[in-house]
Amino acid sequence: MGPLSRQHRRTGPGPLAAALAVVTGLLAALLPALSTGAAPAAAATGNTATVYYSTASSNWSAYNLHWAPDGGSWTTVPGVAMEAACTGWVKKTVDLGTATGWQATFNNGQGTWDNNGGKNYALGTGTITVKDGAIAHSDPCAGGTTDPPPGTSATVFYSTATVGWTTVNLHYAPNGKAWTTVPGVGMEAACTGWVKKTVDLQGATGLAATFNNGNGTWDNNNGANYALSSGVSTVKDTKVTANAADPCAAVVPDTTPPTVPGAVKASATDTSVVLTWDPSTDDTAVTGYRVTRTGGTKGTVVTSVGSTVFSDSGLDAETTYTYTVVALDAAGNASAASAAATATTGHAPPPATPGQMLGTDPRKDPIYFVLTARFYDGDTSNDRGGNQDVASGNAANDDPMFRGDFKGLVQKLDYVKALGFSAIWITPVVLNRSDYDYHGYHGWDFYRVDPRLESAGASYQDLINAAHAKGIKIYQDVVYNHSSRWGAKGLFVPTVYGVRDAQWSWYYDEKEPGFEYDGLTIDPKTGKSYYNGDLWSTAEPSGNTCLNWGKPTGQKSPEGYTLYNCQWPSPTSGMFPAALYHQCWIGNWEGEDSRSCWLADDLADFNTENPTVQNYLIGAYNKYIDMGVDGFRIDTAVHIPRVTWNRRFLPAIQQRVLQDWGQDKAQNFFVFGEVGAFVNDKWNRGSVNHSAQFYTWKERKEYSPDDATAAIEQYNYEEQLGTGNQPTSTNAFLEGNAYHTPDHSKFSGMNIIDMRMHMNFGDAHNAFYNGKDSDDSTNDATYNVVYVDSHDYGPNKSSVRYTGGQDAWAENMALMWTFRGIPTLYYGSEIQFQAGKTIDCGPSCPLATTGRAYYGDHVEGTVTASDFGTVASASGPVATTLAQPLVKHLQRLNQIRRAVPALQMGQYSTDGVSGGGMSFKRRYTDTASGVDSFALVTVTDAATFSGIPDGRYVDAVTGDVRTVTGGTLSVAAPGKGDMRVYVLDLGGANAAPGKIGTDGPYLK
Repeated sequence: MGPLSRQHRRTGPGPLAAALAVVTGLLAALLPALSTGAAPAAAATGNTATVYYSTASSNWSAYNLHWAPDGGSWTTVPGVAMEAACTGWVKKTVDLGTATGWQATFNNGQGTWDNNGGKNYALGTGTITVKDGAIAHSDPCAGGTTDPPPGTSATVFYSTATVGWTTVNLHYAPNGKAWTTVPGVGMEAACTGWVKKTVDLQGATGLAATFNNGNGTWDNNNGANYALSSGVSTVKDTKVTANAADPCAAVVPDTTPPTVPGAVKASATDTSVVLTWDPSTDDTAVTGYRVTRTGGTKGTVVTSVGSTVFSDSGLDAETTYTYTVVALDAAGNASAASAAATATTGHAPPPATPGQMLGTDPRKDPIYFVLTARFYDGDTSNDRGGNQDVASGNAANDDPMFRGDFKGLVQKLDYVKALGFSAIWITPVVLNRSDYDYHGYHGWDFYRVDPRLESAGASYQDLINAAHAKGIKIYQDVVYNHSSRWGAKGLFVPTVYGVRDAQWSWYYDEKEPGFEYDGLTIDPKTGKSYYNGDLWSTAEPSGNTCLNWGKPTGQKSPEGYTLYNCQWPSPTSGMFPAALYHQCWIGNWEGEDSRSCWLADDLADFNTENPTVQNYLIGAYNKYIDMGVDGFRIDTAVHIPRVTWNRRFLPAIQQRVLQDWGQDKAQNFFVFGEVGAFVNDKWNRGSVNHSAQFYTWKERKEYSPDDATAAIEQYNYEEQLGTGNQPTSTNAFLEGNAYHTPDHSKFSGMNIIDMRMHMNFGDAHNAFYNGKDSDDSTNDATYNVVYVDSHDYGPNKSSVRYTGGQDAWAENMALMWTFRGIPTLYYGSEIQFQAGKTIDCGPSCPLATTGRAYYGDHVEGTVTASDFGTVASASGPVATTLAQPLVKHLQRLNQIRRAVPALQMGQYSTDGVSGGGMSFKRRYTDTASGVDSFALVTVTDAATFSGIPDGRYVDAVTGDVRTVTGGTLSVAAPGKGDMRVYVLDLGGANAAPGKIGTDGPYLK
């Protein structure tokens, strides 16, 4: 990932845009504009609370509120009776005494409870609504049921189709009159997709209006408010229609309930149960489900669920639980209860056992690269949309950014194995903290695995162990260069200026004494799963070094928000100590400052030359080495000086691996760096310090003992030497037809992603020629990680996933699986998933429309792999996926590569090879194990191999046998995407394997 991609790929909102990132078209997350001069009053505060509870989907004969003030005692079961409020609602007002919050549950007095899935509802003061598990703040019965007389009123219809709100409030002011109190008056259901409210204009001819969901998200017409007239008006997607027809006039009331959920199945693992069912159907749309659980010590529990999977954890051990499911629609119709499903829990799970790295040569293992949070959802209970869920459009797609998880990956390890991969590169696992952090590159607590990825029985350790049990390695993406915008827990976390005023209360969460951010916990008062309440202050913190604390900058956000000094951390704000964080922006992406300045405003750049920072990072990543991971993919490696890698981080990795796993395994712990050289030439715009191959070498002179000084000295020294005075290597090349022992004495310990091949994979021939051209300046190019596209870019720095078509993909794969280096595939490319789609557009559009879309729908069902690249059985959508042409091609390539050592670890040569295409010879010899493997390869094109050893050669693709007596073998062009791999038959353990696999769409 290069410098520019960092600004595009991972950034959350910047100083001017942070507060605005939730705005997408209709959803302007603002308080109303104050164009009328009448500021909306803040909600009243006090020690009472009135809770409204929706009866629409429960239909109980009685409603009780069982509650306890914070720090106080619970009422006696079943609690106090609630009173009828208006159609679809009951209510109760409680006296909290001195408390400012309280815990609540609801029940029917006959043993059926709604206790928020076992967590209880945590409520505050004022007016509160609870509907289908969602908490909001408004009076759903405001205004009574009597409409004002005609001619003095306005009836407003508001479309909920786009916003998806379950509660809608109308905050308004008749022309020349005062505004209602925030959040306004509750609107009533009119018909599917519409709510309405009739209001008294007090003699005026129109009104200014805004709408909100009672939880701080507003539609105020992008800051302009809506100007409405008397009579009937409709507001839909910011369009106002005056004197409109009633949009519900021709709508027949929906009285048809959804069908009963079918195929309800419950399965227990330890003390957790996963419940699944087939989706119901409805004449309009199914909006959700209600799951009722009986059994255990907690009684009957009712939980609202948005999908057809429910994960229930923390249950009693060795206990039978029974579940039924009811489907709901937008009109509040409920289906009959499903047939019951039961499951019996086992023992409480023991702590995950430590893992051990597998320790084999990494060149044997093709890599499958997944964004864990986007691959497969094994546990819906840890799904989280984050701060940008609505603004991004993900909420509308029921597609939370944190969706896939370790449990899902464990469940689909056989899919990965069936494709033929024996290593998985996963995105960073540490606890992230940002507005848009599902990808993992905004680390906050480097010592903790992000809870949004873990589940009961599916911890990170469990994933490592499960993968190893199947012979699959785990390569963990790690970040040494930067933390999140909010710093790094345990190192430094800045205090920012924040204020919960009329403009910013939606963004700055209430402070929760004692709360520790975990990314997972949902604030029961706002319904948000994003916490920043511990980060902001209106009072200037002790030792503050940020100038003009809390004073307005004089600038406004595009929507008119007041911006304040010290509101967002940046390198020049004075909010980070220079000892721990760098204090500058990058000005020259090929200059020294690119290694010592910030990439973007939400990526706080570590001062990696500081021992405290070094020890923090080394200690964190030692934890994951101890767990048995098999290697590290190093993010943004080019943005740390090579001398710092060579002095500190790489030796620390090697030392810990050696300590944990011994010399044999330690030498195969695979470290590969992302050195973002997004150019087509050998040296990145002439700068050796910014070229990928440069990082594979040790230093060749001594520098100052001070790491910061040494970084400058090293940069200047190597730049002055230039590209013509860099070390060279023959480690990737044959000597004639002979393999020779590689010289790794000058190897730094970091291998690289082959950026030059990646940039040129618009055509496989270009990738081949460019790759060869850089190999003499790389310590050992046989370890290069080779891919076509990734979560950052397509070839030639394209912003879309590879769109060259199936034939080109087949050709690219044939080259990658036979040429030097380790073939790597970005998830879904095996079926051209999201081809041509923008890889990443930040939080401004739905993930479903990007190259990082959720893949799980394609791997639903069951699959069992009998070996790498071989399917024993498959059913459901995954069987369809595994039957696709490129999948068949990929499986056979993996089978062939696995059977021919020369294709895995061999050196190569094009000497004596003619034909002008992608043709080469490869050999790997290991006298200790007795392996000698020699192969002649041509991809797509015809080739003649001269000066080769005489003997019997057998093609691994067709089984064709050639006997060479004059040192020459000629091969006709196999065709695009096809190839020939003639293996020298040396007999015994080194006999040619013959034809491998069965003919497919390309290899035949």
